Parts: sequence; structure tokens; C-alpha cells
Amino acid sequence: MSVSTPPGTPAPGPVVGFDLDLTLIDTVPGIAAVLEALARELEVDLPVAELTRRLGPPLDHMLAPHLPPEQVGPAGDRFRALYPDLAVAPTPALPGAHEALAAVRAHGGRTVVVTGKYAPNAQRHLDHLGLDVDVLEGWVWGVGKAEALRREGATVYVGDHVHDVEGARAAGVLSVSVLTGGCTRSELEDAGTDVVLDDLTDFPAWFDEHLLTTRVAALEERLRGLGSVLVAFSGGADSALVLAAAVRVLGADHVVAATGHSDSLPQAERGPAEAFADALGVRLVTPRTHEMDRPAYRANAGDRCFACKAELLDTLVPLAARLGLAAVTTGTNADDLVAGFRPGIRAAAERGAVTPLADAGLTKAQVREVSRRWGLPTWDKPAAACLSSRVAYGVEVTPHGLARVERAEAAVRATLAAASVPVRDLRVRDLGGDRASVEVDAVLLDGPLRSGAGARDAVLAGVREAGFAVADLDPRGFRSGSMNERLPDPERWR
Repeated sequence: MSVSTPPGTPAPGPVVGFDLDLTLIDTVPGIAAVLEALARELEVDLPVAELTRRLGPPLDHMLAPHLPPEQVGPAGDRFRALYPDLAVAPTPALPGAHEALAAVRAHGGRTVVVTGKYAPNAQRHLDHLGLDVDVLEGWVWGVGKAEALRREGATVYVGDHVHDVEGARAAGVLSVSVLTGGCTRSELEDAGTDVVLDDLTDFPAWFDEHLLTTRVAALEERLRGLGSVLVAFSGGADSALVLAAAVRVLGADHVVAATGHSDSLPQAERGPAEAFADALGVRLVTPRTHEMDRPAYRANAGDRCFACKAELLDTLVPLAARLGLAAVTTGTNADDLVAGFRPGIRAAAERGAVTPLADAGLTKAQVREVSRRWGLPTWDKPAAACLSSRVAYGVEVTPHGLARVERAEAAVRATLAAASVPVRDLRVRDLGGDRASVEVDAVLLDGPLRSGAGARDAVLAGVREAGFAVADLDPRGFRSGSMNERLPDPERWR
């Protein structure tokens, strides 16, 4: 799969098509009731059990063998007229239908129902059962479904019939079949389906794995296409996965890791980053960055992150050129592109940085899962933003101030460790005027760090000893990017 998403552009969410009858809903009882009523009106003997055994073909195809040609059209019209009163209420959703649609939406995707059923009646079923879909395309059958699937950008089509397989194949999308219709596994496989599931209860797990696999493949292809890379390596989970993937695809001789050293990089992050690169056999360079020399960075308005990332890329891009490397990559993931206030991403994009994780659509959760499978020690590493992210906007960033924040966080961690209180996420926020707010995992606030607890008093005392005259625990707990809540008019800085 070729990836050509411009840097800084969110990868599109997945689009999945679903058939309706016997894929999402069990229409056999309802259709049988309508056919029986139609047979009584027409005074003909329709083999209802046979006709409902393998639903899928258009109604006219079903009726044609049993009625004179001139009656087929009018009989179909009457069927559709009877349908709302007789077929909608008794038709249930099949097991897993709601969960399958939700699984697509959970990945930021869209769902498209492409069915041979008369569209108004199909919509009645969706509304009655609360099946939330984005697009409904009715009265299309077999290869005719391909046009709608292509138009909506679907990459997967789920159905129960061999003709659903034909539609998927004609559209060039992955065919997923469920055994809730009348077709057997062997019939579906002979028709060329790619995947067979017992029913839609198996779909969410399959879909999660499918996306993970295809996105990792896209990541590797993206890196392979670059040929050689300088990885902006912070030591966090995202850039660590980029580095590991680049080594897998390109070989260590075509990859260099670069960690910018400055006052904003915690000392505690430097050793683990060096060990990680060494374990991969990758050369690590540590150029000094000088963001403090940029007035916009020190002023710490809404464009601080822009100034920081600009300094990093202005350092790494010429370094990559001197090392003969084709591109500079960052660890920006797909979630970052839709997370709101991220001026640093724009600065990197303007300087030509490549974002292979985001280009491949890999989310933070998927980054962690791939890292876990690959045995990377960073798979569950807590987020570790730069020290400047702890300083309230409008408060000048200085080396002294950053060192004070780092001392305070170290004191809090040491205090909690001594009290046998595990903490995952921790930030000491410099609010200005020698005031600090401490953010920890929210679950601790009603436990060992509740009001009046000795551990709480010890934590705040450690922060004061680090140089803050006033300190308190944030009652809302840790929140990534909480300083953005204090920034007026963030749109100005995008």
C-alpha cells in the first residue's frame, strides 16, 4: 500500500462496507411473513422456505421463477408496500452487528451499508434497530455493489453471500464473509473471499488486528521508500518505534538516531535513550539545540512549541544532509494530528520532516501494541513531554526554572517510592510566582494522596524544598497538555 499523505495531514479513517440481510440483520422471519401475505393476495403457491433459505439476490430474481413475467414487477411493488408493516418490527439485529459498526467508529472510521434491498425499507430497519451507519446504498447487487464501495473509499466489504464476494472483488477491496447467511465456508472461499468469520461477534477483534497489520506494513513501506533516515529520537514510545522499524527495514547502517540535548530534556531521559539506540546497534548523535536563544521560546506564548520544534529541525535537517541521510523523521502519530493544539507539528512539517507513524495511520495505542509485540522496553513508557511543557504560558522559560521543575518532579517520585506508592504519570506545573501544581494519577488522590494523608504532605514538602514557595495537588489529576487549558485563544497559534 503506497502512502502519500502530506506531513501533518491526518490519515483518513477506515471505511468499511456491510451487506444488510443476514449480515447485519436476520430478515428471514420478516421476509417470510411478507411473502406469505403476497402469496395469499396473488393466490399463488410461493415456496417461502426455499426462497428465504439463501437471501441476497434481488426480489425480482426471487419471484421470476414463480410468476408470469408480467406479474413480477407489480408483485415486487406490492411486496415493498407490505414490507414496512410486516417485516420491520420482527427483524432482529444479528449478534455482533452493533459491536461491528462500533469497532469501525472506534478507529475514526465510516460505515457504508450496500444492499440489494429497497433503500427506504433498508433505512427502516437501520432506524428501528438503532444501527448507526454513515451511508446507505440500496438496490444494488453483486458486482453492482462495487461502484458504491469505490465511491465511498471502502477498503473492506462484509457480506454473507457469494455475490457479496463478487462485489468486493470487483471493487478491489478486502472481502470478509460471515456464515450467518445460506452460503457455506467452502462456497465463499471458492468465490474468492479473503476472510471467513462465523458471525459478526468475531469482527471487532479481526478488524483491530487487520488495521494493526496493514498499518505496520504501511509504516515499513514508508520507511523503505525513504532509503535512509535520521530519526528525531526523544526516547519516548513513538520515536522509539520509528527507530526500531527503520532498523528492521533499512538496516542499522542506513539509520541514525538524533537526540537534541538542551535544558528542556530531562537528565533522566538521556541514559535510557542511549541504551535503547545501543541495543539496536544504531549510531546516536546528540547535537546541542539552542531553543533558549529564540525569543519566542523564552517568552513562552502559544508559539513556544513551534519555536522548539523549529530549532530541532533547523539543527537536524542540515545534520542529516551532512551524514548523507535522505530524510528526517519524527515520532508524530495519528492521534497527534487530531489532538487539537499542536503547533510543533506544523513547524516540523514546514521543514520537511516525515511522520511515518501518522502517514501509516498508527495511533498511540497501536504504537504501544506493536512495541509490546516487538519486545521494545518503551512499549508502556509513560508520556514524557519536555520540561518546558510544565511551565504556564506567559511565564518565561529559563534554565533555572526548568531545573527547578526537574528537581521537584524527582523529589515527588522519590517521596512516593519511599512510601511504596506507585505512580505512572506525574507533572509538576510551574504556574509562575513560585507557585506549583502537582498532577499525579487521579486514582491516587482518593487513596494514598487524599487530603490529610501523610504522603500528600510529604509530596508537597518536597516540591517546596525544590524551590517553589507554594504547592498543591491538582484535584483533577494528571492530564496531558493541561497547560493548554490556560492558553487564551489557542487558534491564534495553530
